[in-house]
Amino acid sequence: MKQFSVRKYTSSDKQNWNDFVSKAKNATFLFHRDFMEYHQDRFEDYSLIIEDEKKWVAVLPANRVGDTLFSHQGLTYGGLIIKDNMRLEKVIFVLKNILEKLELEGFKKLNTKEIPLIYCNGFSDEFCYALFLADAKTIRKDTLAVIDYSLPITLSKDRLDGVKRGKKNHLIVKEENDFTSFWNTILIPNLSIKHQTKPVHSLIEILYLKSKFPQHIRQFNVYKEDELVGGTTIFESKNVAHSQYISANNLKNELGTLDFLHHHLITEVFKNKKFFDFGISNEEQGMKVNGGLSYWKESFGAHILMQDFYEVETKNYPKLEQVIR
Repeated sequence: MKQFSVRKYTSSDKQNWNDFVSKAKNATFLFHRDFMEYHQDRFEDYSLIIEDEKKWVAVLPANRVGDTLFSHQGLTYGGLIIKDNMRLEKVIFVLKNILEKLELEGFKKLNTKEIPLIYCNGFSDEFCYALFLADAKTIRKDTLAVIDYSLPITLSKDRLDGVKRGKKNHLIVKEENDFTSFWNTILIPNLSIKHQTKPVHSLIEILYLKSKFPQHIRQFNVYKEDELVGGTTIFESKNVAHSQYISANNLKNELGTLDFLHHHLITEVFKNKKFFDFGISNEEQGMKVNGGLSYWKESFGAHILMQDFYEVETKNYPKLEQVIR
């Protein structure tokens, strides 16, 4: 059986980590260390590097909570990041070595969230299959609403009516580098009133991330005359434009604000992408669905894509020793 060395990431690995991620077949800018570390005060980083005779073959962005290692809780997706030419057999042995190493270090469980296929440069389910072989349990499922540009896009009558209202009200969409107005005027008040919560990213954090990833993090605001009435924050990767935040003032239905905005983004700004990801409409760890939100996303012509979350006990590593014939 092939043996790989598994070690914990250190700050001296930063450049090599970023270089590896930039060439991996299933990675986006979210795995760049500058993105992972913007909230390092909230997580105990315990990312892993997997090597074959000192050559990097995989990395696992992760953080530690007690005796559980999490595929990084500060990221939307994760799992094992691998080279383009990594074969299934090697990925199975990599997981075996990871679980064995973690058990030796006192970990009881590994929790991981898969990276949806739309974010990968080709098929990349090797790690999910290895988890199945290790008797991993599916502990959560989320539903992403995704537009596939290879298919005809049909908007519902409700959405088309919203677009018409936006045109009638002479709405204007502007891309801006400053997130301050959207955060302070629209996003923070809405989340506070409707959900008693705050954005995952503070204003200071999103401005920092914009400075680090100017081509990947973009802000589109909607104006009626000179008044900001809504907007969305887009995380853009190679294949996907993802609406990270969507919000508007209480006139959004009357004005058609968000329908007008997203129709413009889907049909003009990001029309050359492979996918447009509206994100999830799930609540309570995937056990509930916000029906109105899900309907709104699907009525743009989006279809549902699953994202699975797994938990595997580290003691299960022997299950991977005899699976290759």
